[in-house]
Amino acid sequence: MSSLEFETEEMRPVSAVCDAEFVYVALADGRQIRAPLWWYPFLAHATAQQRARVELQFSGVWWPDLDEGISVKGLLLGWKAPGAQAPGKAA
Repeated sequence: MSSLEFETEEMRPVSAVCDAEFVYVALADGRQIRAPLWWYPFLAHATAQQRARVELQFSGVWWPDLDEGISVKGLLLGWKAPGAQAPGKAA
């Protein structure tokens, strides 16, 4: 696998859940990714019910109630959504 190949069967998400602070994504190869919700303001501001309804796609996770998603590649590379700001940090 070259360093640019992120969309492979091994990188496919097999589960995704959120709690009050983090989004957790498990990949087909056994890895688990955890990222803070503040990286994704659409998740941070969503209700628990909205965050609970997910659709797993080949290269990422989609929240249909929010019409938003995140890619496995973005999670692995630590890409934050535009406008993401850590709690307690001024703009």
